[in-house]
Amino acid sequence: MTTLVLHFGEMGSRWGINRTVGQIYAFLVFSEDPKNADHIGEALGFSRSNVSMGLKELQSWNLLRPHHQPGDRKEYFSVPEDAWEIARILVRERRQREIDPTLSVLRDSKLAHGSEPTDQYASGRVDEMLSLIELVVGWTEDMQRLSEDDLRRLMKLGASVNKVLEFSRRGRAGPSADRSTPSAAPREQDA
Repeated sequence: MTTLVLHFGEMGSRWGINRTVGQIYAFLVFSEDPKNADHIGEALGFSRSNVSMGLKELQSWNLLRPHHQPGDRKEYFSVPEDAWEIARILVRERRQREIDPTLSVLRDSKLAHGSEPTDQYASGRVDEMLSLIELVVGWTEDMQRLSEDDLRRLMKLGASVNKVLEFSRRGRAGPSADRSTPSAAPREQDA
């Protein structure tokens, strides 16, 4: 488990959280029972203040579940049992923190500058970015509504999706689009 905890800490910095927060979360993910701040600090060698700040950060992301034990005034913490739930929470939280503010700025910019001739290039780029981000947000919302089973099936499709898209492209092009393979039997009108 030590290797995983260390790895999560290193990856945390790449995901926008500090190493301590990543290690605390990994420790809780791989712990069977809820842990209190003292347990966490002792296991990871972190000061009480570092653990406290890390727990607050994780709570702000809605990634922790607080628990109270009878006869113990300390607060204990666990994480959701379901990895899919953790993923859904992370997607939702990242969207609220990163994507939604960007959408607001792009929309405000579009309203403020409209179609001023001097800003046509910039306006076109704003429109492109806004369209792309709105498309991604819509797709993400659709994915968030899927059941775990449906989402798992969709993800397992992998390369099969390319085949469906290729088939769809051929269908839109019409029957005359693919003349690379001659018909085996002559048509009635050709006979």
